[in-house]
Order: sequence, then C-alpha cells, then structure tokens
Amino acid sequence: MKDTSVDKPLATSPESTAEETERRVDETLDLRGVGCPINFVKIKLKLEAMDEGQNLKAIVDTGEPMRSVPRAIKEEGHKIIHAEKLDAGGFSLLIKKGA
Repeated sequence: MKDTSVDKPLATSPESTAEETERRVDETLDLRGVGCPINFVKIKLKLEAMDEGQNLKAIVDTGEPMRSVPRAIKEEGHKIIHAEKLDAGGFSLLIKKGA
C-alpha cells in the first residue's frame, strides 16, 4: 500500500501565514558605519522607491542611529514591525512602507 501522507499539504494556521507575510523582507539595507542623518536619508530614498505595504530590513548602529532613525521613520508615516539587536552589532529594523 502506498503512503500518500507526503502528498498532502502541511496544515498552516491563518495566524502563522499572516505573520509570515507581515515579516517578509522585500529589500535590505546594511547601514552599519553610516552616521546620522545620512542613514535615515538612505532609508527614506529606498522606501520612496518601494511600493506601499512592502517591507524594508534596515540594519543600523546602536547609539544615536537607534535613537533617531525609528522616530524619523514613524514621523514619515511608516511602521516598524520588528526591531532586533544583532549579535554582530547594531540593530535590525523591519519597516513597513506606509502611504
């Protein structure tokens, strides 16, 4: 008898699918070593070239960039979905482009 269990798709919950979609990365910018305000300007220019609802992963240094960049992103109408401290230094910010 043939085992057809591998032919069946894996069940996924709507929550995990929505979370995966929310956390997808469409573009990435590594801005470690780039000072303020140039790091924000580069993020802003990249977001302008992206479509509304797309996600940008931006990596910034700790200190002033991590204090200034998130605030400026929100002021521009975008949303930070996730922020994570990296072992290699800096922070990874997942930014959803707003309208």
